[in-house]
Amino acid sequence: MEKINQFVIAVYVENKFGVLTRVTSMFTRRGFNIDALTVGETESPEYSRITISISGDGYAREQLINQLRKLINVKKVEVLDSDCIKRELMLIKVKNDRDLRADISFACDAYRAKVVDYTAEGMCIEVTGDPSKIDAFIQIMKPYGIIEMCRTGIVALERGASTLLEKNTK
Repeated sequence: MEKINQFVIAVYVENKFGVLTRVTSMFTRRGFNIDALTVGETESPEYSRITISISGDGYAREQLINQLRKLINVKKVEVLDSDCIKRELMLIKVKNDRDLRADISFACDAYRAKVVDYTAEGMCIEVTGDPSKIDAFIQIMKPYGIIEMCRTGIVALERGASTLLEKNTK
């Protein structure tokens, strides 16, 4: 039995109405759970790039890739290797306790986070980095009282100067 692990798929699609719905519906119909999904316009306005993080075995990965390649408006599908650059953004709001303010500030410095909003009741902190860094920052902030948080999901690019669209396979 093959080990279940997380993988990241980059999908270039035509930047048209309804394409994202078709892509995500394909996952739903096949019973796959998306761990994270981000989408946005690329360097070329006619395309959007969908970055999908999924957990599964090798068989599931191959099935998803094959099904994605069959969808209309999909131009390119690629599994990104573990060497790719992955980043995530999180906004987290914590209680602004006068006695703990220095500790929170120290944690922000250590994680290269920045305070983007400050009131007497709470602080909103922005953290960008690898998903494991985001997870670690959440654990550090829990004792201070997390009020609310929001994560973007993974965005990823392969290293080097080549682009996904330059590769030969769909």
